[in-house]
Amino acid sequence: MCDGSFKMLLVDERQSVGGVLDVLMEKTHCDRALDWSLCESNPELQTERIFEDHEPLVERLSLWGRSSKNTITFVSRPEKYSLFKDPQVFYMWRNCSDALGNTKEKDKQLLLKENFEGDSVRVPDLEGVLYQKESGKRKWNQRFFLLRASGIYYIPKGKNKSSIHLSCLVRFENVNIYRASGYKQRYRAPTDFCFVLKHPHLQQESEYTKVLCCEDKHTLSLWVSSVRVAKYGAALYKNFQAGVQRSVTQAASLHLLHHTPGAPPATPCAVRSGTTPAPAGSTAVLSGGSTVCGIPGDHLPEPPPDFIPPAPRSDTVLTGAPSFPPPPPPPDTRHSHL
Repeated sequence: MCDGSFKMLLVDERQSVGGVLDVLMEKTHCDRALDWSLCESNPELQTERIFEDHEPLVERLSLWGRSSKNTITFVSRPEKYSLFKDPQVFYMWRNCSDALGNTKEKDKQLLLKENFEGDSVRVPDLEGVLYQKESGKRKWNQRFFLLRASGIYYIPKGKNKSSIHLSCLVRFENVNIYRASGYKQRYRAPTDFCFVLKHPHLQQESEYTKVLCCEDKHTLSLWVSSVRVAKYGAALYKNFQAGVQRSVTQAASLHLLHHTPGAPPATPCAVRSGTTPAPAGSTAVLSGGSTVCGIPGDHLPEPPPDFIPPAPRSDTVLTGAPSFPPPPPPPDTRHSHL
């Protein structure tokens, strides 16, 4: 858990990550915010990845191996759906940051519709200079990389951005993207903002592991989220929509729970002469069992300023439960028959 505690949970092999999240949120009594995530941490590689809600959890864990020291953490990660919360940041990344911050909500929804609700998902056309680590060395090479739907490409030295000159660094079919930490100290990276591209079965350093370094945190966020869109496409957007629906459902339930009165509002009813208004939450019953008013006293009409309440009748009962009329008097036996 995010507070350092542990929880045992029996997971069926058919359960998705989203299903397990639902169980955890229910057991821990936390809100259904979009940011709650299951994160895979690898201490050997110093990497972390957010499991996607549609992924089968048991299948992913089976790739670790018996000797693995990996852990899963139930934690809030604001970056999980940052691309859908602020799509202008990723699809209009060339624009001024101040202008992007003033984007209206309707424009955000239009961007999502254009890029995710068409015949195919459009991947952000991200490109820029990154540092690539040489395999088995602590040397970093600066290259110009481009993101495409199929993978990450770079421009070889002395070539231009023409597609015929691009070299493929990695394709997304069999690799996942991980955030890395501590690589500036471990591998002498130019900055601490690194990410790793590797097959999920690789749990140790390998020549097939690709490590890239960004200039700053914002650039790292752009690349990690955009690669997730390129890899998972519409499935990622459906996960976001399902999470929004869960949050809305919980918010509606909480609103009803805290704002529903003890009884539904009703039209104030008149009180018969000779009776007194019932206290809040009680029911006034006349002899014969007829109800005068079954609503809380707060809803009764205000009496006139000169109103003087009469003395209550002996056959009027005020109680919180149904009452019965008093029994008839016994027969008079003082007169004898002639």
